[in-house]
Amino acid sequence: MLNQFTFYFKQGLFHVIDWSAYDHILFLVALIVVFTLKDWKKTLWLITFFTIGHTLTLTLAAYNLIYIKESIVEFSIAATIFITALSNLLFQKKNGQNSLNINLFFALFFGLIHGLGFSSYFKILVGREDDKVLPLISFATGVEVSQAVLVIVLLSLSFIGLTLFKISKRDWVMIISAIVLGITIPILYSRKFW
Repeated sequence: MLNQFTFYFKQGLFHVIDWSAYDHILFLVALIVVFTLKDWKKTLWLITFFTIGHTLTLTLAAYNLIYIKESIVEFSIAATIFITALSNLLFQKKNGQNSLNINLFFALFFGLIHGLGFSSYFKILVGREDDKVLPLISFATGVEVSQAVLVIVLLSLSFIGLTLFKISKRDWVMIISAIVLGITIPILYSRKFW
């Protein structure tokens, strides 16, 4: 049982920090860039909402209750990154509350979409398991831990940019979001399914 937990925990951990599948990291960057180090509790809520959405679609797929064509899912994942980064550019608010509300929605809803991206592989992994609950919980825990580590890194980079380099928060959000958009547009184009 411990071996099973460890195996799926590692799968979840490396699912997020896999540099060859960097769309998860890009989404987290776009989601977190509007927050600062003092907002760390808010960011924990964001990643938890994302994990809930992600796990829900993995659960539905593991039990053969949902299937969406892979090309549509891959395009949709790129679209979630694009929409999140674009909203950072268009809807910045000084108090951060609007950012939190919008990003909580993005985290949960877009977590559902990102979960679909891994669902086929996850379904193969757990297909031979009699009990799918422990693998789902283990995988979700790995995703949550790796996202928490990434958020700490992202918030630390934000702190450095805002404090040491004296970049204004508005400029920081605009620059990072524009970079994410610049990376995402070609991905979006390459994944079009029509």
